[in-house]
Amino acid sequence: MYTRKIEEDLDCGLILGMKVLGGKWKCCILDAIHKGFTRPSEITRSIKEASPRVIEMQLAELLFFGVIEKKQENEQVYPKHTAYRLTPLGETLLPILSQIDAWGLQHADLIKERLTEI
Repeated sequence: MYTRKIEEDLDCGLILGMKVLGGKWKCCILDAIHKGFTRPSEITRSIKEASPRVIEMQLAELLFFGVIEKKQENEQVYPKHTAYRLTPLGETLLPILSQIDAWGLQHADLIKERLTEI
């Protein structure tokens, strides 16, 4: 396993929160699951800009932290169907995601203007 050269302050809530939510698509994945997109293919289709491999990797990280859980549907059928859902821990992130969404929409014009400068 990778060992960081510089230790992180694991007593800092921001660092801990970013360990869970850091990643380009994690918030979008959580939002998609909350909106009812539970199968990996549905999640990938709902986030068109992300590759299936990236979605898969970030789902694995969210699983690791216990924010989502994975359920195999009807295990006798092939191919097996996988579905994800938010855990109680994941549900606690919904108000935070809602606030981030509201902030983004409130400042959308400025952010879009800056993005065109890149």
